[in-house]
Amino acid sequence: MRTETITYLKENANNLTLDNELVITKNGKAAFVIQSIEDYEELKESIALLKLLKLSEKSLESSALTINEAFE
Repeated sequence: MRTETITYLKENANNLTLDNELVITKNGKAAFVIQSIEDYEELKESIALLKLLKLSEKSLESSALTINEAFE
């Protein structure tokens, strides 16, 4: 992960290549992360899968049946 200033981003926006994320600083502090659209889409899919997993765990905890209840 590379770190650059916001001035660098403004001056080089048309020529950026994003092999990995680019952290942009503003006033010496990290302010933005620039990433490729492919990385962004993959991150969104991963978060969606984690949310589904969490929802299924909650559903299982709230409606779990015993073996006897399941076969009655």
